[in-house]
Amino acid sequence: MIDLRVLTGDALTAVLDDVAALRISVFRDWPYLYDGDIDYERGYLQTYRDSNDAILVGAFDGDRLVGASTGTPMADHAQDFADAFAQIDYDLNDLFYCAESVLLPEYRGQGIGHAFFEYREAHARKLGFDYVTFCGVIRPDDHPLRPKSYRPLDPFWTKRGYEKLTGVTAQFHWKDVDQPEQTGKSLQFWIKPV
Repeated sequence: MIDLRVLTGDALTAVLDDVAALRISVFRDWPYLYDGDIDYERGYLQTYRDSNDAILVGAFDGDRLVGASTGTPMADHAQDFADAFAQIDYDLNDLFYCAESVLLPEYRGQGIGHAFFEYREAHARKLGFDYVTFCGVIRPDDHPLRPKSYRPLDPFWTKRGYEKLTGVTAQFHWKDVDQPEQTGKSLQFWIKPV
């Protein structure tokens, strides 16, 4: 039985290295292909430690963290995402950003992904946000590392009420597992009113 827990304060801080390890492990696979670095991860996850309105939902199998899902007000990421939202009529202060959901493969298909969204959406409502948003990496269908068995998550997100924000993409750089250095990636935003 998987135990889902909302973590804040010291409990959140205590699992951040485990979340970093999960991000590196899960995002190494398609479609992110992320060749992660623990020092970068620790710096990135500092946002969740520093934000009073952040949420971290942990999925535990006993004492082992097997999945995690995070979110913060979009304003906490304003520098990263301001350009993406500049051309459309959304105020960043009205948006709650559902960042990553990472779950080890053997725990998928049990409803944990839905629960991750439900916890974050409820948190956003409680804080008074109008919308929740997230983004996912865009990869070409003919990418040489795309597994034949890959099924995009678009139907899952659409079923949860999310819509693509056409033309709203962010640009990030990271090192792919098959590349010698970092390259730019586009990430597509999705949105849903809460």
